[in-house]
Amino acid sequence: MAEQPTAPACAPTTPTNPVPGASTCGTHGAPQTSRVPRVLSIAGTDPSGGAGIQADLKSITASGGYGMCVTTSLVAQNTCGVREVFTPPLEFLTAQLAAVFDDVTVDAVKIGMLGDADTIRTVRTWLSEHPVPVVVLDPVMIASSGDRLLQAEAEQALRDLVPLVDVITPNIPELAVLCEKEPAQTFDEAHEQAANLAAATGTTVIVKGGHLCGQDAGNTAVFPDGTCAHVRTPRLESRNTHGTGCSLSSSLATRLGVELLQHAEAPGHTEAPEHAADQQLTSEDTHRALQWSTRWLHESIAAGAGLQVGSGEGHGPVDHAARARRLEAAASAYPWHHLLATTDSEGNALDGTSPERLLPVSPVPAGEAVVKPAGPWTAALWAAGGETWRQILDLPFVRALGDGTLDEDLFSFYLDQDALYLRDYSRALATLSARADTAEAQVHWAAGAHEAIAAESQLHEGWLANRARLGGPSPITMGYTNFLRASAAGDDYVVGAAAILPCYWLYEEVGAVLSSQNHADHPYAEWLSMYGGEEFAAEVARSLAEVERAFETASPAQRVRAARAYLSACVYEREFFDQAHRALR
Repeated sequence: MAEQPTAPACAPTTPTNPVPGASTCGTHGAPQTSRVPRVLSIAGTDPSGGAGIQADLKSITASGGYGMCVTTSLVAQNTCGVREVFTPPLEFLTAQLAAVFDDVTVDAVKIGMLGDADTIRTVRTWLSEHPVPVVVLDPVMIASSGDRLLQAEAEQALRDLVPLVDVITPNIPELAVLCEKEPAQTFDEAHEQAANLAAATGTTVIVKGGHLCGQDAGNTAVFPDGTCAHVRTPRLESRNTHGTGCSLSSSLATRLGVELLQHAEAPGHTEAPEHAADQQLTSEDTHRALQWSTRWLHESIAAGAGLQVGSGEGHGPVDHAARARRLEAAASAYPWHHLLATTDSEGNALDGTSPERLLPVSPVPAGEAVVKPAGPWTAALWAAGGETWRQILDLPFVRALGDGTLDEDLFSFYLDQDALYLRDYSRALATLSARADTAEAQVHWAAGAHEAIAAESQLHEGWLANRARLGGPSPITMGYTNFLRASAAGDDYVVGAAAILPCYWLYEEVGAVLSSQNHADHPYAEWLSMYGGEEFAAEVARSLAEVERAFETASPAQRVRAARAYLSACVYEREFFDQAHRALR
């Protein structure tokens, strides 16, 4: 196949409320409406759980909806392929639809496998007589295994259904069938087919980049008026793609339902939320919904191999709950392990009498630091923080910042919070300078740190000049800065110095890793180059020397508190790097 362009050849729409977190419509967290959208999947089954209504229900729940299903076909399939299909009588299909609509208000419908022309006509008639605010059609024709799931003679009936839905999500072969063309080989060809189909039917068409080539495997919404909106996502090398079409379409239907419910509950809206059916989807609504669903599915695909579902001969499923598990882990309220440990693995007391008896041993080696420890005490700190250090390097934010694929909204969130962090961080440094017991330490904390922060603040002013601000610190930013200021002002000097150290040391180490990936065309080249400079590395070395000196003169009890403060600050650094994904993904 020919190379896919890195960006679509159309002017993307820009969602309103671009400030991350400023509007519940613009965030990627759970839907913040008073009601959860009730989403119905009309599709076939997959007893192995990766596709069909099984995947739809998982996707709807993961995307913030209440899932319901009506079964069109019973499919004996697994990750390797389809074995047999049984289609129940149409009377039973109608009975299922009636059972749902007689009792539940449906906010959105996702249509998947329909199988034959009679089933298509039955569903079409039902939805014509029972209008739903959002209908998303995944025109299932061919499974990822290559098995055909729609009778050839039903293709025209499916084309006739397209004008009656709001959004369709064909893969590249399905788009070609709907347009009666050969499968597109490039994005431009796929976009042309989608634009023609959208204009002819009045239905928004999603062009899915996963079936094309190129590093950008993102999705593009092509609207009937010819405009489009692209959502970039890096291509993944994965065999866990079973059910991706089902998952994307059902997630998209859910997020579109969220958008309409938010409209109905917006200030000044006079109608009750139960009557959101009168709301009209906008291109901005669709763009926001597609952003959420595309990014959620990308994370689900990346985590799919960890499920270990399937023999490995076919295509495994995605992990629909990957995002939920990530956020659950991030929300843990258990005390951090280093705050509870009083003995090492051999039963020796962690009493601070020696570097070996300072902190529990990290289960993950830290490796060699670019800026070397200044002595045995700071060497012990570095070694104890190995697990947290490796977790930082593996964060999606840090990895994407390094390879240049980090989304703009995530970087903007980070910059906004970093600017707020620096304000209070400088106050903690000023406090530490005032408490230092040597003139050299006072000068270092007050002047040396000020120069580094001033340089970064200037960069912030440049980056943030044209970016909307959140308006205040996040809970993580506030917790981190409160911890630093309390450590610097309310505990012994060595504790405050140890708490301050990770913002120097870990930032330098992360910067060294990232700067090795920097190049002239890197979208964040200026930012990365700042942390690769010799001046900042020299500041880190001086900080390490001062912390080493403070540990040498401290009492054992002070050393233990200081070491714990250092590891707590390392954890806060990890949380700080990760918070944009928690807020927006």
